[in-house]
Amino acid sequence: MTCKFYFILSALLLMFPKNIVSQETDLAKQDEVLFDKYVEHISQYKTKTMEKTLEKTAEFFLNTPYVAHTLDQNEDERLVVNFRGLDCVTFVENVLALSLVTHNNELSMDCFRDILIRIRYRNNEVSDYASRIHYTSDWIYENQKQKLIENISNQLSGKKETKQINFMSSHRNAYNKLKKDDVMLGKIVDIENTINKRGGFYYLPKEMINAKADDIPNMAIIGFVTSIDGLDTSHVGFAYRKNGELKFIHASLIKSKVVIDEQTLSNYCNSRKRCKGVIVAKVL
Repeated sequence: MTCKFYFILSALLLMFPKNIVSQETDLAKQDEVLFDKYVEHISQYKTKTMEKTLEKTAEFFLNTPYVAHTLDQNEDERLVVNFRGLDCVTFVENVLALSLVTHNNELSMDCFRDILIRIRYRNNEVSDYASRIHYTSDWIYENQKQKLIENISNQLSGKKETKQINFMSSHRNAYNKLKKDDVMLGKIVDIENTINKRGGFYYLPKEMINAKADDIPNMAIIGFVTSIDGLDTSHVGFAYRKNGELKFIHASLIKSKVVIDEQTLSNYCNSRKRCKGVIVAKVL
């Protein structure tokens, strides 16, 4: 991995009013402080396995507040770094990106931003709202192409979900960037068509999770497959082994923070009517 991210902050700041610039500068400083704390936290685990690095990185964010829509606050699409408040997706992305730069001994903020772009954006390019990878199954597909993760659900005797993915385009009013922008909507439709041409994705049905629990890797990325029309998953997190049980660690909307869930992965999915099962993606 080569770091080639050039953060032209001074040029960008000229485009915003001084009060906004001051606020963004303060928030950026808070993130820098948290990054330094993470560096100190992870230092004793830098020579450990990737699994241990992922585990300790995820634990670093325990009790971090749940904050939704942190990537959608800017008028124009740009990379957002936020360690202060996480939703389920940004929790997974931050943990994966930090673990990768740690494991590759390239632990700097520039390298972190570089890998975050690689994980979050299609073709490693931040161009517009459609360049961000929105669907979990598509996110797994794109990051598997980069050999960062692997969907092992099929190896666990999973089944294929073949329903059409079109939730964003069919619910455009739920997305501020799509409400009045027909061009952007068209780009999202094109992406959905590309996803659907792949013929679906593999997942582990909820009735099989308990039987396969021992084969699900600790700190595998978990996507909770939903029965909602047009949508692939409704939540993401990491498998997490605790006291011999397969639980999961995630940014919880209900608990309003990052937690190790009290329920096992199997019980959690089975207790939710719309949960069909889980995508299991191993970090490589």
